[in-house]
Parts: sequence; structure tokens; C-alpha cells
Amino acid sequence: MNKAITNQKFHLLRFPTFMLYLLLCTSNSILAQDPDPVFPALIPIPKTMVPTGNSFIIEQGIPILLPNQLEGTPIHKALNELMYTTTWLNGDFIFYEGSTPSITQTTSIDSVILVLLHSPENLLNDPDQKHLQNEEGYRIHVSPEQLKLEATTEHGLFNAIMTLRQLLPTEVEKKDPSRVSNNMIWTVPGVRIADHPRFQYRGLHLDVGRHFMPVSFVKHYIDLLAMHKINRFHWHLTEDQGWRIEIKVYPKLTEIAAFREETLIRRYGSNTYDNRPYGGFYTQEEIKEVVAYAADNYITVVPEIEMPGHTSAVLAAYPEYGCLDKEYKVQTTWGVFEDIFCPSEETFGFLEDVLDEVMALFPGEYIHIGGDEAPKKQWEESALAQEVIRREGLKDEHELQSYFITRIERYLNSKGRQIIGWDEILEGGLAPRATVMSWRGEQGGIEAAKMGHDVIMTPGNTNYFDHYQGTMSNEPLAICCFTSVEDVYGYEPVPEALSQEEAKHVLGAQGNVWTEYIRTPKKVEYMAYPRATALSEVLWSDPSQKDWYSFWARLQHHFERLDYRGVNYASHYEGQLNPHE
Repeated sequence: MNKAITNQKFHLLRFPTFMLYLLLCTSNSILAQDPDPVFPALIPIPKTMVPTGNSFIIEQGIPILLPNQLEGTPIHKALNELMYTTTWLNGDFIFYEGSTPSITQTTSIDSVILVLLHSPENLLNDPDQKHLQNEEGYRIHVSPEQLKLEATTEHGLFNAIMTLRQLLPTEVEKKDPSRVSNNMIWTVPGVRIADHPRFQYRGLHLDVGRHFMPVSFVKHYIDLLAMHKINRFHWHLTEDQGWRIEIKVYPKLTEIAAFREETLIRRYGSNTYDNRPYGGFYTQEEIKEVVAYAADNYITVVPEIEMPGHTSAVLAAYPEYGCLDKEYKVQTTWGVFEDIFCPSEETFGFLEDVLDEVMALFPGEYIHIGGDEAPKKQWEESALAQEVIRREGLKDEHELQSYFITRIERYLNSKGRQIIGWDEILEGGLAPRATVMSWRGEQGGIEAAKMGHDVIMTPGNTNYFDHYQGTMSNEPLAICCFTSVEDVYGYEPVPEALSQEEAKHVLGAQGNVWTEYIRTPKKVEYMAYPRATALSEVLWSDPSQKDWYSFWARLQHHFERLDYRGVNYASHYEGQLNPHE
């Protein structure tokens, strides 16, 4: 509720617009305490962090001052949730007009929390301007008298709130705050933090094509991304084994393509199946719900619609968009299949229709179009595909794939969108404005960056979270390989082969969770965490700050937060005296 400020304790002054203050006041009854010695155990570690001494205490009855323009925004919601967790009450918000309130303290006010939303032009002489002028940057100052959060954008303020959560005791993460002891003292350690991310693209992927995940879990997944300041959710929605997004103009995509007869249940090649039909899809209303939920957490959803390969499920529903007169089926096992879209005008019309509905659901800049693992055998056997090669003056089927991707890019560009594709889109010539996601090592990313294209690094040896992370004898079934938390933490997204100018094209990196052998949400959590936690620090913090032993020590504290959130993480490094033992 919007309350007028009539209490004489508060005196408001007007300054330039876009200044935001959050004020929380404590009573005389609780003295400031020294911070817990493990604090601040923050992940990802901020750019600068300097202790200030005594702590700030949050207790019941603290008012929160926000400008009117933030009422009902995600910032308001995030603060309200945090205050409910800490005080077991909805926040007592006081909304004000103008930009900058100031507090004239009296004996009844001992301390305040102050959050400022600055205009970037007002920071030219600020020593922390490089942090605050970044759209995701923020600053926090904690003392017994004042807790101050500052940013130039709502996204920056949200990041500050996420850091504030980690400054509080781990019990703040309990799902049911009523289970927290009423005697709990919420202590914020005294510290000055100035912070902004190293990379603009910090992603985590989820494959729901192989195994469908319910909306409730997808939201939980997004919560964990926000906790770790990951700002892109790559949603892999289509595969040979299932199509997961409702397209209203093509109903057979969810009637037929979203379901398979059975599923391989042991290792690839075992020919052991569960003999049970399997499937699922998201309605457009559910998609909108997830996208809105992500936006409230300042996360952009990047949808992936696979093409021209990984299309068995699509062609089972609409075989006319394939090159051969054959029976297609939704695949029941894993691997790479020869099925591929035929480069006909009818196929491009179909894909444009699909993408129109996708773009209406996902407002972000990027649409991921796959482009990986597209065998060319059916194109070699297709008279139509060969005619397109001759007509367009193409050298071979690889250039035909480039022609295909370029057609799709041109269409998406005409709608104000950009494409991302796996590094196979380099073969035969790269579409003019495409962003490359480099997964087969780093070479594809290096090549694309040298050509002046933006790059997202996601090499399989370090960034694939479907790998084993312990000895195979006691690990659940995984696709292959061994990738430890330490391997992920040691990853450097900018290859040494790039010049300083070329390196600017590396937008960031991403972790991938492919679900061939991941059937349940709990196993997704197990495979993703804490490896995603390690990646979050790689992508946010400066390379000079990386220290495995420091991270490992902070991770021990972070495990408690994941416990309270009910995350089924892999505990390989939990409680060890030495991370190498």
C-alpha cells in the first residue's frame, strides 16, 4: 500500500530523477555485532569488497522507503520477499514522490538502509562509476548506522538485493520462514562492495526435448539462476525425441511430435527400453508464465528451435517438410539422426510461421536456431536439395546449410531479432550477423571472433554438466567423461589466441544440461550444482580474483543455502578439509 510520509522523523529532499532510497530502521534494543568470521562468503565474489567493522541488524518493524515508480516492480517484490523472510511480515513500504529522500535522525531512529537509483550522468566524478554505470552494476555500504544499496538500473538493484541475501545468515533461504527461530538475529556484516559483471552473457541451459520438465521446476531453476547472477536461461525446446512448445497454427506438433512410444533407459546401444509412452509440452500460456517469471528475476529466456537437423519429431508430425518419401518417427533413443528439413519454399514458410509464434512469446533479442549435428545424407539423395544447390550456385551440402541458416537469419533480422547457432553454422560460410555458440572446444569461437562475430563459449570439456563429476562406481548414469567443480572453476572463456580487439566479441559463456540420461528435476539439480555455482564466479568476477581454495571455502557456506532451498546438489566437495582429498 502506498503510504504518505507524514511522520516528522522523515524529511524528504528532491534531487535529480532516478534516485532510489530504501530505508530500514532498527531500534535501540539491539546493538550492532561483529560479523560472523565466515562472512562475507559471497558467490560470485564481488569486484571490490572492504570490511567496515561493525554490522547492521534487521528486525521487525523496519520501514522501507521506495520511490513511487518502483511500486509493484520486481525490485519491490524482491525486497518484500526478503523482508518477509527476515521479519515474518510483509515489508512496511513507504513510497515517496521525487528522487532522493534524506533522513533527519532523531533519538528514535538509530540506523537506516538507503538504496539509490542514480542517473549515469551524475556519476562522472564518482570513484565507483565504472561499477555503477554498468547496467548490472551496484554498490553496497553496510555500517551500524546505515545499509545503502546503489545502482543506475533496476537490474543493478536486483543484483544488489541478491548480494544482500548472501550477506544475511543462511537461514534466510529457508522455504518456510515461519520455521526460522523467532530469536533469530538477522545480521548484515559491515562491508563496502562495488561490483559489476565481467561478461554480459552469463547463461545456463536446460534441455527439455529429451526429458520434459514441469513448469514448477523450470521456475525453481530460474530462482537458482538469479541467486547466482546468471542472466540468460537457454531453453532447449525441440529435439528428435520431442517437441515441447505449443504452436497453434500447427497442432500436430503437440499432438504427435511431443510424444514418443518409449525411452532408452540404459546406456546408448544397450537396446533396453522402458516400454512406456512418454511426452509433454508447454502451452503458450505456460510459456508466457515462465518468461514473465524470468523477467521478474532479470533473466532473459533464449528459446532454441532446432534446424535444419534434429528434426525427427517435427517430421513425424509433418513429413512433407522432409526431403524423402519415408516414414518418420519421434525417436526413442539418443544420438544423431539423418532426418533433416528439406530446403523447400514450403519448409521455409512453415519455419517462418513457427518462428512468428515463438517471437510473440519470447521478447528477448536472441532466437537460438540450433544448426548442429545436421547430417547431409538426405540432402545428397534429394533431387530438390540438389536443385537448390545448383540454382543458388552453392559448392556442396555444407554451403546449402549456410544458405538455409542465412535465410532464417534474414527473416529473424527483419523482425528485429538476432540468431545464435552452435558452431557447426560456421561450416559452408557463416550467416552475416550470427552469434556463434562454440561447443566443440573453443576453435569455432576463435574463428568466429576473428571474423568479427559475437561468440558465446560453451566447450564440452568444461561446460557440459551432463558429465560425471565423481568416480563412475558411485555416480548416477551420465553420458560420458569427467568434469569436476574444479575443472569448471578453472575455465577461462577468453582464449589466448584472440587479440584484445577480437576478445571483445566474446560475450560470455554458458553451462549446458543435456538430459538424455537425466529423467527427473532432482537429477537436473544434482548434475548442475555446484558446477553452475563455479561457472557463475567465472563469468561474473575478474580473473585476478579467481582462487580455487577461496572458492572452495566459500562453497562450504554456500552449501547451507542450497540445503535450505532444497537443492539436490552433488556434495563431492562438502565438508572436506582439503578439496583435493
